[in-house]
Amino acid sequence: MAKFIGCYKAKVDDKGRLIFPAAFKSSMGEGADLRFVVKKSLFAECLEMYAYGQWEKESEEVRSRLNFFKPEHADFWREYMRGTAAVEPESKLGRITIPKALLDKAGIAKEVVFAGNNHMIEIWDKEKYEAREMDGKDFVALAEKILG
Repeated sequence: MAKFIGCYKAKVDDKGRLIFPAAFKSSMGEGADLRFVVKKSLFAECLEMYAYGQWEKESEEVRSRLNFFKPEHADFWREYMRGTAAVEPESKLGRITIPKALLDKAGIAKEVVFAGNNHMIEIWDKEKYEAREMDGKDFVALAEKILG
């Protein structure tokens, strides 16, 4: 599986298209499947973008924990899948088109940050991404809390 590392900025055009970072494309390897699934993050005001193979793995892990004979499980799955979109960079320019409804859910307007998050890519409105940066001391405190 590809590992996505680094942050790259892009602009959204009037049709909701973004230039997919060449560094992320090259990290997938020659001849890789360049299909992705994009969805709204559960915990942050951003989009999550998974390589198709990773999405299959992640979504199967979530689905396997559900019992569809329980209505709340079916409701959760429906909401989890709501608004997901399959996207693929154009072969010529590397642009991807993200549905406007997804961009709106994440509050993405004109400038975005593609933030590599190892197994996935987060797509943030540039201002929101910059506003979420943690102070060094806060990050150290969080690291100590989580990692001991």
